[in-house]
Amino acid sequence: VQLVESGGGLVQPGGSLRLSCAPSGYTTWRYQMGWYRQAPGKEREFVARIEWNGDDAEYAESVKGRFTISRDDERRTHNTVYLQMNGLKPNDTAIYCCHSAVGPTDYWGQGTQVTVSS
Repeated sequence: VQLVESGGGLVQPGGSLRLSCAPSGYTTWRYQMGWYRQAPGKEREFVARIEWNGDDAEYAESVKGRFTISRDDERRTHNTVYLQMNGLKPNDTAIYCCHSAVGPTDYWGQGTQVTVSS
């Protein structure tokens, strides 16, 4: 399973970006999905996760109130996860990776770069 991310880029402090991720080749994906990030010289850290039906979202303390995770349920496929990032700060700069857990198996995307700088 290949998770494909999009939406990264360069933004000024205080700005916003929206990341998206979907499993390539699947029209429906009813599994937990989420985001992790890794900044230069640091370990990968959890950002947010959400259940397949959009319930039970969970966030890292560092992003609570600024980031919102959601699933695509307009077409009832639940196969796309979004991360709306508002109020971005320079220390949000990292490679953001999509993740999905299917039972004991973890799937990861290649990552998308988010840079917050003036």
